[in-house]
Amino acid sequence: MSFDFKRMIKFEHNVGEKEKKYRMYAGAALIAISIFTASIALLLIGLVLVATGFFGFCPINGGLNRNTCCTGESPEASNTPEENN
Repeated sequence: MSFDFKRMIKFEHNVGEKEKKYRMYAGAALIAISIFTASIALLLIGLVLVATGFFGFCPINGGLNRNTCCTGESPEASNTPEENN
C-alpha cells in the first residue's frame, strides 16, 4: 500500500455521511474531555475530527486512496420489488 501525496492535497469529498457523524460526535467528545483534563493533545485531535467531519474531506483518506462516500444508488433501493397495479 503506497501513500499518494498528490492525492492528499487534492480536495475532493471522501468522507461519507455516517463517518461524518461519527467524526463530529467523537471530536466534540474529545473537545469536552480536553476542557476538563486540560489536555492540548485531546483538544487538537478533537478539532481535527470536527473539521474533517464538517468539510467531508480527510487528507489521510485521500493519501491512502480511501473513499467512504456513497457514489451510486443504494443497494437497498435497487432490490425493492416493483408493485403490480
